[in-house]
Amino acid sequence: MLDLPPLARFGNRVATGLLDVTSDPAALDSTGFWAVCADYEGRLTCARFRDVREEPVPAPVPGRWRGPAADDWTSSLDHAAYTAGVRRIREHIAAGEVYQANLCRVLSAPIQPGTDVDALTALLARGNPAPYAGTIRLPEHGVEIATASPELFLRRDGRLVESGPIKGTGRTEADLLEKDYAENVMIVDLVRNDIGRVCATGSVTVPDLCVVEKHPGLVHLVSTVRGELRTDAGWPDLLAAAFPPGSVTGAPKSSALRIIDALETAPRGPYCGGIGWVDADRRVGELAVGIRTFWIDRTAGGAAVLRFGTGAGITWGSDPEGEWHETELKAARLLAVASGAYEASGGTPT
Repeated sequence: MLDLPPLARFGNRVATGLLDVTSDPAALDSTGFWAVCADYEGRLTCARFRDVREEPVPAPVPGRWRGPAADDWTSSLDHAAYTAGVRRIREHIAAGEVYQANLCRVLSAPIQPGTDVDALTALLARGNPAPYAGTIRLPEHGVEIATASPELFLRRDGRLVESGPIKGTGRTEADLLEKDYAENVMIVDLVRNDIGRVCATGSVTVPDLCVVEKHPGLVHLVSTVRGELRTDAGWPDLLAAAFPPGSVTGAPKSSALRIIDALETAPRGPYCGGIGWVDADRRVGELAVGIRTFWIDRTAGGAAVLRFGTGAGITWGSDPEGEWHETELKAARLLAVASGAYEASGGTPT
């Protein structure tokens, strides 16, 4: 087992001194500071830490991160399989089974067994800064994650709950299509329904709809959904109502989940799950949607694989080639950072 102490970073907050680990979401309504990772498939890891302090992400140390070569990556769905999947989803839409479904693929590359995911944190903070960046390092519990997520899944401040679904991606604002705006509105409606199940009647609002946000190398359409949690509801109820995130599943969610399960060939793991922190003492917390996320898988034999997920929301207006290129766009900069090519070139990766 990799001999690295448990650690969690979220922005300039770092947590050390692991106290306990549980899969019970009720712990998030107890006491203490928790790092949280909810895999897309439903595995929940909540880790309580003793010491939490403000500390900037350290500068990259040359040679500390040894990422894969750019041509070492393989995809769970190749170009032909992915575009065929897009066409299949359009058939489901034509049949009236679903309005939108998110089709994802998982990229994998071998890395050195001694690789520390926290070393990647430093590179991501400079090569792809993100509002919900985070790292959770729990080797003994099978959790080694570094995320540069731009998307808010759930923020909670007392009874106030907020979600910030992203739908619509382009290199520039001019690249955004009518399909992107329609897709965003569909998912906003889904998120309203999800959190409305645990919020006070009439409290759910949409203060922002289809706002263009600029992120490194691309732009997104982002909306905000807000509500007031019922007095009898807590984190277990909120997670049960909203998980997995609507922006990475589809609408209706139940139909999208069934279609995704039939088309995707690899588990998503922390990708498209929820990653973040909860301060149970202050009754606040923030979970990101686990996109733009790297994680390390280790086998009993000691081998290590770095994984990264990318995907796109498919609607009737989707072009299979265009959706494939969207998954490439979302991955390009992050893979370049992980391989060291971005820092070396000093510009946009090829």
